[in-house]
Amino acid sequence: MGQQQVNQIEAGHIFVEDIRDAMVANRRMVRSMNVEIYSRRFETFRVTETIGRRPGLPPRSYRVDLWNRQCDCRRFQTLHYPCAHVVAACAKVNLNVEQFVEDVYTLNRTLRVWENEFPVLPDLSTWEVPPITFELVPDRGLRRNPRGRPQSTRIRNEMDIREKSDGTRCGLCRLAGHNRSKCPQRNYHVGQSSRSGRN
Repeated sequence: MGQQQVNQIEAGHIFVEDIRDAMVANRRMVRSMNVEIYSRRFETFRVTETIGRRPGLPPRSYRVDLWNRQCDCRRFQTLHYPCAHVVAACAKVNLNVEQFVEDVYTLNRTLRVWENEFPVLPDLSTWEVPPITFELVPDRGLRRNPRGRPQSTRIRNEMDIREKSDGTRCGLCRLAGHNRSKCPQRNYHVGQSSRSGRN
């Protein structure tokens, strides 16, 4: 990687390849933009896209502030290199747009990352491994229980708390305090179902 940076510097390039490609694409987009100078002193402009990017939508306009390095599209201040609107504003007043590209995108800066060489690692068999002076003890509380239903590990909150019920309800009369087999009206319900069966 370091040699690649050196080769690009020797070829006369200043910025990394991705930035060069982005700037070429931005210069192509300038052809479909109109630029109005609002203040030459404070370097503020209104850039209007004459061709809408999506069909049916009107073209948008953006405020460009070169003095404070800002554009309404927010790409300029976020990515720290000129967006298409900034390129259009610079072309209007014959400014060198490359002055607005941050130094982090220069090849000289990226070369610093790759200029240090890594030493050759010795063979694994020659590594000196210090003796273990402690014993690793597993936490048995974290072991999964292979039997039964899997337990949820989700952290519960007040949404998961069920409202208190009055206990079990009977399946026949829907009253609390007893179940279907001990229902006092069981004989009545059984009689009703047997009569309906005869009919």
